[in-house]
Amino acid sequence: MNYFKKILQFAIPYKRFAILNIICNIFYALFSTLSFLALIPVIQILFDKTKRVAEEPVYMGLGSLKDYVVDAFNYEITQRINADEVSALLFVCAVVVVLFFLKNLFGYLAAFFITFLRNGVLRDVRNAIYDKILALPVSYFSEKRKGDTISRITADVNEVQTSFLSILELVVKEPLTIIFTITFMLIMSPTLTLFVFVFLPISGFIISLIGKKLKSQSNLAQEENGYFLSLVEETLSSLKIVKGFNAEDKFRKKFGASTHRLKRILDSLLNRQNLASPTSEFLGIFVIVIILWFGGNMVLVQGTLDGATFIAFMGLAYNILTPAKQISKATYSVKKGDAAAERIFQILETQSTIVDAPNAIEKENFEEKIEIKNISFKYEEENVLKNFSIDVPKGATVALVGQSGSGKSTIANLVTRFYDVNEGAILVDGIDIRKITKKSLRHLMGLVTQDSILFNDTIRNNVGLGKDGATDAEIIDALKIANAWEFVKDLPLGLETNIGDSGNKLSGGQKQRLSIARAVLKNPPIMILDEATSALDTESERLVQKALENMMKNRTSIVIAHRLSTIQNADMIVVMQRGQIVEQGRHEELLARKSTYQKLVEMQSFE
Repeated sequence: MNYFKKILQFAIPYKRFAILNIICNIFYALFSTLSFLALIPVIQILFDKTKRVAEEPVYMGLGSLKDYVVDAFNYEITQRINADEVSALLFVCAVVVVLFFLKNLFGYLAAFFITFLRNGVLRDVRNAIYDKILALPVSYFSEKRKGDTISRITADVNEVQTSFLSILELVVKEPLTIIFTITFMLIMSPTLTLFVFVFLPISGFIISLIGKKLKSQSNLAQEENGYFLSLVEETLSSLKIVKGFNAEDKFRKKFGASTHRLKRILDSLLNRQNLASPTSEFLGIFVIVIILWFGGNMVLVQGTLDGATFIAFMGLAYNILTPAKQISKATYSVKKGDAAAERIFQILETQSTIVDAPNAIEKENFEEKIEIKNISFKYEEENVLKNFSIDVPKGATVALVGQSGSGKSTIANLVTRFYDVNEGAILVDGIDIRKITKKSLRHLMGLVTQDSILFNDTIRNNVGLGKDGATDAEIIDALKIANAWEFVKDLPLGLETNIGDSGNKLSGGQKQRLSIARAVLKNPPIMILDEATSALDTESERLVQKALENMMKNRTSIVIAHRLSTIQNADMIVVMQRGQIVEQGRHEELLARKSTYQKLVEMQSFE
């Protein structure tokens, strides 16, 4: 229930709807009970058992309120029977219709108001999870399945809405219906009502026994749901590889095994849940049969209860069954909702390791240099970088080269503060980047990655991501610098062309040039290029390389390069091996040393 309390925090902005729902549910419960009581005079008239009241009753205070209401009603009935029995029956039937109408009206209004609360909380929880996803560091998601995160923001949030938030209705509506019903039952016959009190605790105990394992089973179901969503996501994003390696059967088996496990868990879960309703109904009917036998004796043998009152009492007793069933179902919903809410708060309560310092400054300009001073870093146990140091002066192009796994891309991740260093410091204009706000730091930088990360949207919106409110002219200028306008202008819809999921309607070179155009439009003073041409063919590489040269003019650039032909004009080339610098200098200087760099160049000349 701790998670239920946490979820309720999201309901605070919508408390006015909760109040209106409670008011409507009070009236619903009241009219639900009165609608059954109104059947008593109908039966009494039909069987000529009406208690005749010849004189209009006088109100004597709260102590005699019940007798006054009954006598006043019977006086009105007596007056109408004396005039015309059909008229009296019509009047009582009209009262019954009005009471049932008011009951259903307030039932609808209660559901109407709670809808705004439920959907508002649903939206706010999803927004909170999405905000947290954006706030958490990249490292958090490198350890998680995407499908599991998607499952939490979809299936788990839906479970919270259908379980926890539906309880908000039951908390007032069903208990009040039971309270009002039992109150009137006690007034009508305290002896018979005792049997109802026997039913409720027995039912509650049996239902709790059935529902003990629900939370753990629900948790297993949600985890399995996240796993199979991950399989779907991986299959969709890797369909070419799956088909190319004839791996359809392997993935089919993995997916089938997952859905089979999910089916087995859900079978057990739903069968336990479905057991609640028939169990509570059977227990209710069992008690009603006892009441029927005992009350029948009071009417037929003892004569201590009139038939009309007994029939209405039976109606009220049955009226308790529906809310009792709903409450028993709610106990299951709480357990399922608790499991879903726990998974939601595992994300919401995760502490981000990459946060702004309390006194972090807003850095608006880049003026001198980037200093990487004696840094060491590890993703897990082994250091990827060891005591690494370089300076990148303003306006210079520094290239990092080396074999795969030497730590080149890690530098890009650390400079942009996707990760924090374990030792040492990275400084921009002499200020540790941990003392600069993440937003202002990244505002100074443009990033072009090896994999062109584009969105299923128009060219305009993909390129425009780099600058809010960019004009068509600015976007076109950026596309021209990136050598992308030559193919964009020939597209039927131009800037409004949708490029498909991950830009898959375009070639690799076209996608990369759009990524460069996005960085150009942002116009940052510092550019990070992480193997921006390594995945391209020779022709595309030539066009992209020209675009990169255009972009790097008058900018400070850190270039992580796989193809050494692309960085020959760099101001400094840093050769890395296993997280350390083995040599550095300009292209000609490094060739003249005939060492590691020359070997890399010779190896590539044979590729």
